[in-house]
Amino acid sequence: MAFFLETLFGGLMAGMLYSLVALGFVLIFKASGVFNFSQGAMVLFAALAMARFSEWIPGWLGTDSLWVANILAFVVAALIMFCVAWLIERLVLRHLVNQEGATLLMATLGIAYFLDGMGQTIFGSDIYQINIGMPKDPIFILEGMFPGGILINKEDLWAAGIAAALVIGLTLFFQKTTTGRALRAVADDHQAAQSIGIPLNRIWVIVWCVAGIVALVAGMIWGSKLGVQFSLTTVALRALPVIILGGLTSVPGAIIGGLIIGVGEKVSEVYLGPIIGGGIEIWFAYMLALVFLMFRPQGLFGEKIIDRV
Repeated sequence: MAFFLETLFGGLMAGMLYSLVALGFVLIFKASGVFNFSQGAMVLFAALAMARFSEWIPGWLGTDSLWVANILAFVVAALIMFCVAWLIERLVLRHLVNQEGATLLMATLGIAYFLDGMGQTIFGSDIYQINIGMPKDPIFILEGMFPGGILINKEDLWAAGIAAALVIGLTLFFQKTTTGRALRAVADDHQAAQSIGIPLNRIWVIVWCVAGIVALVAGMIWGSKLGVQFSLTTVALRALPVIILGGLTSVPGAIIGGLIIGVGEKVSEVYLGPIIGGGIEIWFAYMLALVFLMFRPQGLFGEKIIDRV
């Protein structure tokens, strides 16, 4: 039982990080109705900015304080992501209002390749480390209930806590604020939203800024765990089954979908791997997503699309 709970907790921690990346997709889609294929590049670009500025700032200020360097690096990286969001709206999205979804999708592909190349040009192409002070030593919990207790990684606990706090904040933002309701209105119909006075350009800047901050937090956590390298863009691919499962328009769906995928990967790898062979963790999420695409393509919490003819 203790081993099962360790596997379950590990899956939940990984699922929270998947949810964090999936949120970026959901935010952009809710505001613009387009699948943002540049989300992985945004995670990488934000993580590179965080990693490099946390290295440069201590030399500039002559300080050895890890917290000061990380806080300032986070602020600078956030400002950079704000600028990226403003430039995307100003130079790309403003000229594609009311265009077909395929056109906007291709635009996000171009943005992804641009951010990949620009990140390498500005920050370099080596592997960088982000040290945000999260403890990496494991701990044992529930020792009174199970012999030896349950092994939990402190870094995973901190990462899950940060992700959960951000998810709760975004959920409240969408449900309780005027801007959040405006974002949902823009996602439903661009022209109708403009007709009632909702400034489409400003809404898009806001949502891309929020998605940039989500990408920064996701990149910071993944960079702390795995190092910042250009393969980090593939993390976004791990989030694709999450949004298919939870629903492309649902913030709660991104959370639940991430937890299901995270737990499913870990449990299937540990318990089914020895029976049918290893590597289940690599393809499990995509097979589950395929099943949902066949029987419930809108996901668990997505809106069902009804075409009237």
